[in-house]
Amino acid sequence: MVVYIKIKSIGKRRPILDNIPYTIPDNTSSLRELITAIVKMEVETYNSRGVGNSKSEPLQGSNFELLAHVTRLDNMLVPFLSEEEIAAQSTVGKVGFGQLYSDKKADVDKAVATALQGFEDGLVKVVVNETEVTELDARLTISENDVLTFIRMTFLAGRLW
Repeated sequence: MVVYIKIKSIGKRRPILDNIPYTIPDNTSSLRELITAIVKMEVETYNSRGVGNSKSEPLQGSNFELLAHVTRLDNMLVPFLSEEEIAAQSTVGKVGFGQLYSDKKADVDKAVATALQGFEDGLVKVVVNETEVTELDARLTISENDVLTFIRMTFLAGRLW
């Protein structure tokens, strides 16, 4: 089923990502299952990309989807981004040439545990359409084309003196 994911951060008026279409399993019935499915897909996308290039095809519905435009850069003597590519990548939240400089793969189980712990600790809030989801294991009804908003909570920073 296709849903739309929006990521926001407290203190910012505009979302970091605007309604990115994402395909999730149809049998997702709790927030725990939803977070687990999304994190697994993102880790798989991250791990499928090669070091030093961006030739690996990203998964459908991934945050890295817009980086597919940079595959031509690997064959260029002096790589550059056009204004259209910069504009397209800026909607993802990062503009770059799509290169990874480390061959270290992400651990799926550790990433899922970290994401779930972040929710339990109140570092992330999840809103389905206009309703906040407060429990990981409560029954969750998600329909086609729903908007899922992940709000990253941040601490106030400043000097103590």
